[in-house]
Amino acid sequence: MVATITPQELSQLRQSSKTLELIDVRTPVEYQEVHVEFARNVPLDRLDPLAIKAERNGNSDQPLYVICRSGSRGKQACEKLLASGIAPVVNVEGGTLACEAAGLPVVRGRKAISLERQVRIAAGVLVLIGSALGFWVHPYFIGLAAFVGAGLTFAGITDTCGMGMLLARMPWNQVKTECSTKPAAGGTCCGK
Repeated sequence: MVATITPQELSQLRQSSKTLELIDVRTPVEYQEVHVEFARNVPLDRLDPLAIKAERNGNSDQPLYVICRSGSRGKQACEKLLASGIAPVVNVEGGTLACEAAGLPVVRGRKAISLERQVRIAAGVLVLIGSALGFWVHPYFIGLAAFVGAGLTFAGITDTCGMGMLLARMPWNQVKTECSTKPAAGGTCCGK
């Protein structure tokens, strides 16, 4: 089971500790839009536990905190890190949304569409197209809507979304600057 921490507890720890390590596993575009001030971006689709382990040399006894938008991708990242032998790993409950609501300092950038919304939009469009083509062109096109429905069901059961992983790699979810590296000494990224 993945350990969790509330945004309020994270804020208290940050105030009392200099060596708090928080990684944000959202896409670079989501991270650029808004992120907790002291988080660094390591997108879930590029999360390399061995690289994280090497970077933590000397801090391996300190907890590694993981955050995403609302908690789901953070939990997946924690499970991946724990499976590779990195411990302790702690997921931030409610993600960046909860941290922002709790008043933690955040850095704001350019507005972006969240990955969750992109998945809903893409799934809805594919179901609509499959249904329309099935009605007006050939009934076999309804298979497209059924395929998307099966994919969403699988995603709900396994908490792994293939469409989300695919969309995360799309060019509009990437940034031109290197926001996926460790932030500068001030704890921010992209010069913001």
